[in-house]
Amino acid sequence: MSAWTNFQVWWRGLVAAAIAGGANGVITGFAAVGIDPQHFNLQAGLRATLAIAGVSAAMSCIIGVAAYLKQSPLPQGQ
Repeated sequence: MSAWTNFQVWWRGLVAAAIAGGANGVITGFAAVGIDPQHFNLQAGLRATLAIAGVSAAMSCIIGVAAYLKQSPLPQGQ
């Protein structure tokens, strides 16, 4: 495999880790509706629900990318 192909595979894995982490964070954020429905709901508390889902998605994205980088650091050129 060429260095460019290695980089493309690595980059796609990094993006996949970010997407998976972000999606997990959104699901976790919306789980707050079941945990505390008075503060997080899809009617009166929509702003708070979206805020916790966004923050959770961002943090999970960072964790997913960090875990991927630990497993697969930037590939070396040939």
